[in-house]
Amino acid sequence: MQEIETYQETARGSRDRLRKAERQKQILLELKLRPHVRISELAQRFNVSTETVRRDFDALAGDGLVSRAHGGASAPPQGHYPNLDERSVARIEERERIGRRAAALIQDGETVMIDSGSTTLQLARALAFLDTRCTVITNSIPVAMTIGHGAAEVLLAPGAYLPAESALVGPETVEFLDRFNVDRCMIGASALSAEGPSETVRGFAAVKRAMLQRAVHRHLLVDSSKFGRKGFAHVGGPKALSSLVVDLAPEGELKAAFTEAGVQILVADPA
Repeated sequence: MQEIETYQETARGSRDRLRKAERQKQILLELKLRPHVRISELAQRFNVSTETVRRDFDALAGDGLVSRAHGGASAPPQGHYPNLDERSVARIEERERIGRRAAALIQDGETVMIDSGSTTLQLARALAFLDTRCTVITNSIPVAMTIGHGAAEVLLAPGAYLPAESALVGPETVEFLDRFNVDRCMIGASALSAEGPSETVRGFAAVKRAMLQRAVHRHLLVDSSKFGRKGFAHVGGPKALSSLVVDLAPEGELKAAFTEAGVQILVADPA
């Protein structure tokens, strides 16, 4: 089987080498978002054999970029949290599904706060596509620019500019958000544990907390790779949220914590 696959890969030539490079780029990005990835999971996602992913892991381990572990690979130590551009190319399908599910919640005439992030950017794209006539308040320049192409009215918060995130943060941002009462807020998070969402990017937790306090309906958009993890700054407990919009339903302790808090779990439709 391995010999047949090797022959097919050789026959495909340079196109396969590009695909191999892209796979390895995605593996490294996944390991920036979570500490361990499994061969079987990535083989299914990439639509390749487990042997192909195993060779990718071996090549990356040989370059000192990953640590091989049983059934998968672990993140190298001292990794940095990826910026917005890096996160936006990981788990695209899952984020798009979550964005579409969240956008369907927003009705014409509503007021919405949307924070900065790769998943909320997918929400913005879906909202612009639906041409929903709403008012959006955001601290994200990409979200503002994307929604601005649709029917929504957009208010961009002031604050200190974070180039890596194309976002505004700081006391001025929080003060601005505190001036409004809105129907909904849509926020993302770096991590989600039974204690609630948490954030790694500097200044983001305070913005999220402000948005949660000003909204009637409070939605957290998060993909399943964030489950069971904790970021640097705690945003709030499960009771701070009205719903989770996710690609897969949480299980175990995580599910129990949010069910007990009365949080609605909204699973995005399959692609």
